[in-house]
Amino acid sequence: MDTTQILAGLLAQASTQQVTELLDGAAVSPVREFLVNIIYAIAAIFFVFGLKMLSSPRTARRGNLVASVGMFIAVVVTLASAPGIGYPVVISGFVVGGLIGLVAAKKVPMTGMPEMVALFNGSGGLASAVVAMAEYWRVNAYSDLLIDARISISLTLLIGWVTFTGSFIAFLKLRGQWIPVFWSGKESAKDREGGVKKDTAGNPIMQWKRYIKMGNPLTFPLQHPLNLLIVLAMIVLCAVVAANPAAVWAVVLIILISAVLGVLITAPIGGADMPVVVSLLNSYSGLAACAAGFVLHNTGLIISGSLVGASGLILTNIMCKAMNRSLLNVMAGGFGQDTSAAGGTSVEGKTVRQMDAEEAAMVLEACQKVFIIPGYGMAVAQAQHAVAEMADLLSQRGIEVKYGVHPVAGRMPGHMNVLLAEANVPYEQLADLELNSEMEQCDVALVIGANDVVNPDARRPDSQIAGMPIFDVDKARTVMVCKRSLNPGFAGIQNPLFFLDNTTMLFGDAKKMVSAIVNELKQS
Repeated sequence: MDTTQILAGLLAQASTQQVTELLDGAAVSPVREFLVNIIYAIAAIFFVFGLKMLSSPRTARRGNLVASVGMFIAVVVTLASAPGIGYPVVISGFVVGGLIGLVAAKKVPMTGMPEMVALFNGSGGLASAVVAMAEYWRVNAYSDLLIDARISISLTLLIGWVTFTGSFIAFLKLRGQWIPVFWSGKESAKDREGGVKKDTAGNPIMQWKRYIKMGNPLTFPLQHPLNLLIVLAMIVLCAVVAANPAAVWAVVLIILISAVLGVLITAPIGGADMPVVVSLLNSYSGLAACAAGFVLHNTGLIISGSLVGASGLILTNIMCKAMNRSLLNVMAGGFGQDTSAAGGTSVEGKTVRQMDAEEAAMVLEACQKVFIIPGYGMAVAQAQHAVAEMADLLSQRGIEVKYGVHPVAGRMPGHMNVLLAEANVPYEQLADLELNSEMEQCDVALVIGANDVVNPDARRPDSQIAGMPIFDVDKARTVMVCKRSLNPGFAGIQNPLFFLDNTTMLFGDAKKMVSAIVNELKQS
């Protein structure tokens, strides 16, 4: 008997009362449970096809819509089949969450997308953790928890809180945020030179004197052994909860320690590694949702969470390969130095060649092949439309134009692809590191706000970014770098490309500079 016959037989046995039970959320029946799981499977098909479409800029919007339809189906069947749903609470959450999402979509600029993605990852982790806490602290729930539920709750709390606090630190690092720390006036004689304010009893008054720039790696001695010790402690606590579900103290410790662990594993990550961390935290949020699905025995949540977790891990692995580093190496601290150093037109006595928009337009007009390498600076200046217009003008003159998109360009996975798609750049013009095979035949490599992904120091064995694959733009006949100053990139590493003989700098805002070049091209 095939699947169709089995399904037909079950449907034939379903009475009108059973169908009514399915719709009004009454007690679970075998037929009802079967139908619910069938609908979840249909939703999963939408998820899979949506993810597949997201792999190409051409079909990404449609894929997002398809996946959204799948999620809508899963949510509807969950609400329809679960007994005792408080619809006023559900509707309130829908309205509040929808308004937050709408405002974020309208107000957050493309430059703020990495930070918003980090916050959304953290929100997903927190939501899963809250679900696990609610399930654990239900009235008289302790004695009802089976061994699988105990393990699922522990894992959901662990992964969810690590994701939440880790994502919040990632948010601060992506913003390059300065956070104040208390200073008691007792650190050193140098700190006390200006005098320490004291209260009437003669005790030093805590003051906001010290600041930490979150964009920089934050490390301390014995950091990695401490992280390992915390992980081992978490395993022990999860085992305690599995053995004794009434051990509330162990659950509280899991929440507190996992929250601290999220901070400790994210704080030491260097600036250039943040795209990898954002991708990894996205995977964590999916795994937390998957674990929450086991807590609630919800097939749809298990499927969607596992898909997000798996796809996030695959993307993280791809990005690590693009940087020629292992995930363990990234999580062990990453690279990146002080990103607050000022820049100018010379560094340590070195000088650079400069060019204005008129000269740049003249050089570009005489080219046969131009490669454009975008970076985060293009996102900051919102220059993607001006860059696309310039490329169209060059193409109309018979000049071959291609875009080199590095897998870790920007501050989140696919950041440059999203910007270029927004400017309607033809997908055929996009290329990854395979562009290096044509770099020596390139007349002009135009770098728009990129830094670390074109740093030739990556080819030096003693460099902090040694081994990281880059675009070999220094091998092009001419390199034009559009940049505000000589500041290091997000990794905080100076770029010797700026001082090469075949490099010219176009100092200024990328949008204004490229728009000026466009005007010159139109007038010629």
